[in-house]
Amino acid sequence: MSLLPTRRSFLKHAALLPMAAGAGFPVTTAARAALAPVSRTGGALLKTSLNAYSFLELLNANAKDPAKGVDLFQVCDFCAKHEFEAVDLTGYFFPGYPKAPDDAYLYKLKRHAFNLGLEISGTGVRNDFTTADKSVRAEGVQRLKTWVEVAAKLGAPVIRAFADSQPPFKNWQQASGNAPRAEVEAWLADDLRGCAEHGKKFGVIVGVQNHGDFINTGAEHLSLLHRVDHEWCAALVDTGKYLTPDPYADIAQVAPYAVNWQIKETTGSSTDSPLTDMKKLVTLIRQSGYRGYVPIETLSMKRKGYDSFVEIPKMLAELRQAIAATASVTPLVPVK
Repeated sequence: MSLLPTRRSFLKHAALLPMAAGAGFPVTTAARAALAPVSRTGGALLKTSLNAYSFLELLNANAKDPAKGVDLFQVCDFCAKHEFEAVDLTGYFFPGYPKAPDDAYLYKLKRHAFNLGLEISGTGVRNDFTTADKSVRAEGVQRLKTWVEVAAKLGAPVIRAFADSQPPFKNWQQASGNAPRAEVEAWLADDLRGCAEHGKKFGVIVGVQNHGDFINTGAEHLSLLHRVDHEWCAALVDTGKYLTPDPYADIAQVAPYAVNWQIKETTGSSTDSPLTDMKKLVTLIRQSGYRGYVPIETLSMKRKGYDSFVEIPKMLAELRQAIAATASVTPLVPVK
């Protein structure tokens, strides 16, 4: 028996969202009406992209010593060599982060990508909106707003925002001082809404990434987006960070609301996690009617001998095979 969703079950999870059981409280009728799946025209259209974080160690090495590792220009060269359609240029690796880079640098990098035939599918920064410290949250809001403007200059349509805690905290409960979940979600929603309003001014969508911690399930992801209730704030689905017995069910639930992705090698955060069933995953993405970028991200996860130059092409080949093998899959939701 197929484990993939039927049209009826897909629509039930995507449109009705009767109870955010994983979040521990119901999604209200008012909130449920506020969020709708992204409107699509035509069938699914998937474009390959690479998240620069896949070169984490080499980019960090280059930041310390320009004679070592790789820089963002070389990441773009790599993407062109392997015929990616786009590249996701993570903010951490720009000179001067978390401050905005000089316009001259941004436009040089943008032109370099253009000359290579690459689109820039997104960028991202770190933020902690779960902390009880209002000054830390305010700093994160300002950082996101600053990088919304960077994204606009680059031509990136989406900027990633986290919904989890950051060091020195180990989890959102510790960061919030054990505040009730609903109260913390309200903090998150207020901050994300402000960022989304700024994104609206510059044509950049704030993509909220599930990253474990505060968002472990599809229901929790959608509950937060319902509370934000802003057209310029949507889901960015990290396929390795729904920490549930069946992460594919969570992926299917949130896929209709996705504006970008991070496709991981495993459906968990360690080498012991199951390998991603790429064909099953791409089928779910196609069934949602998604049209846009599907960035991949490889991680060393403390593997001995990990080599970005080896692992990325391997994962890209798997993704391309899955895209080709699922070409006949049609959306389970109505399309225009």
